[in-house]
Amino acid sequence: MAGTEDFFNHIEKGYATKGDYIIMGAAMLNGEAVKDAFVKIPLKTLNRHGLIAGATGTGKTKTLQVLAENLSQKGIPVLLMDLKGDLSGLAQPSPGHAKIDERHAKIGIPFEASSFPIEILSLSEQDGVKLRATVSEFGPVLLSRILDLSETQEGIVAVVFKYCDDQKMPLLDLKDFKKVLQYATGAGKAEFAKEYGRISTSSTGTILRKIIELEQQGAELFFGEKSFDVNDLTRIDEKGRGYINILRLTDIQDRPKLFSTFMLSLLAEIYATFPEQGDSDQPELVLFIDEAHLIFKEASKALLNQIESIVKLIRSKGIGLYFVTQNPTDVPNDVLSQLGLKVQHALRAFTARDRKAIKLTAENYPESEYYDTKEVLTSLGIGEALISALDEKGRPTPLAATLLRAPMSRMDVLTDNELAEVIDKSSLVKKYNEIIDRESAYEILNEKIDDAEKLAEKEKNKPAARRTSSRKSTRQNPVIKVLTSATFIRGVLGVLKKVMR
Repeated sequence: MAGTEDFFNHIEKGYATKGDYIIMGAAMLNGEAVKDAFVKIPLKTLNRHGLIAGATGTGKTKTLQVLAENLSQKGIPVLLMDLKGDLSGLAQPSPGHAKIDERHAKIGIPFEASSFPIEILSLSEQDGVKLRATVSEFGPVLLSRILDLSETQEGIVAVVFKYCDDQKMPLLDLKDFKKVLQYATGAGKAEFAKEYGRISTSSTGTILRKIIELEQQGAELFFGEKSFDVNDLTRIDEKGRGYINILRLTDIQDRPKLFSTFMLSLLAEIYATFPEQGDSDQPELVLFIDEAHLIFKEASKALLNQIESIVKLIRSKGIGLYFVTQNPTDVPNDVLSQLGLKVQHALRAFTARDRKAIKLTAENYPESEYYDTKEVLTSLGIGEALISALDEKGRPTPLAATLLRAPMSRMDVLTDNELAEVIDKSSLVKKYNEIIDRESAYEILNEKIDDAEKLAEKEKNKPAARRTSSRKSTRQNPVIKVLTSATFIRGVLGVLKKVMR
């Protein structure tokens, strides 16, 4: 059919690439896949960030899985945020299915089952490699953003960090930071006032309350040693495949503050650590942030500004960021405008608000003579998506309703025994799961306060001892008192006078 041939040529030309690429699937026309009309994503553009969106149950997680698998095969490490706990199956090959073979026959590529090298990471008490960072590594600016502090309170945090730097006191965990705050308005009030100016107790009280709020979401498990080295996210296995690092977050879905804290610290650490790359042939690391709305929903304006800045700047470090959420409107416009790849699964129009969201979503995609975007958005099936990417020159590719390929790994979670086996084999677990609590600001200040109290007690007793030992007694010897009395002297003089006569 002429229309199909024109469409095939349209897709083939629009998705042509000279360098290496990932095949997402085959483009669809009138609801049917056009065989060999491959929708390809150049590796060169994967650090331009992206979005995977769609209603619940439309296949977002499987799309994420397909991207992670193919990136790993190309030697590109991946970090996945697993909030639902359904991504650990990447460690086992797919059992296969007749429907999978049928899908791949329509696409035009053979299906190959495969497992992938994974690393299980944890922010909480769940098993896996413990991710931690010290308060010092956060720095005063980032910590103030996390706590959503006022300008005055930010100044106090900066003074606390300066004091600890000057006194060579490590700020490792939140108890260190709280101790310095209490010291600044307590035992060390005079010391702070002399060197850094007076610090308000009401301001330090507000900061302490916000730290306690963060602790209640489990942050005390995150702040501390041993700090995680972000370079360990970029490991390659013996077969040249990139490791897929899976951060299990199933138990912190109701703690968005902790999630935001971790994400911001991770992005900041990666940006500070990784060298500038410019436009390379493929990214150094790709991060997928599932349920991305959790980052933005609870974030303050200052925190959002920080995230937006990092998203804009981190591309030059060879890092790709991919947000996975139900609706593109969950992501701030300033972030959305930075995203090169958009994979849009079906949206459902149950309410007037839903229809408005669909209209706004459709406007985010290039116009196409082959699709009514608003109509396609509500008619896509499971495992189908609208895709718009960037070609190697940074130009938008043609909009393509795509029949997506199936994951090569298991589309299910690992059993407890399989998960334990993965963790037991991990070299990073041995490296990071030792609990370290070396001397830091908390211990140093406690010792300093104890020494000051002992000195004060000694000084208090010292003047009293001097008074009893050095002051002359006012009491006189009774004999001397008599001999020196005026009466006695007058009597002696009287006797002498009579004798002389």
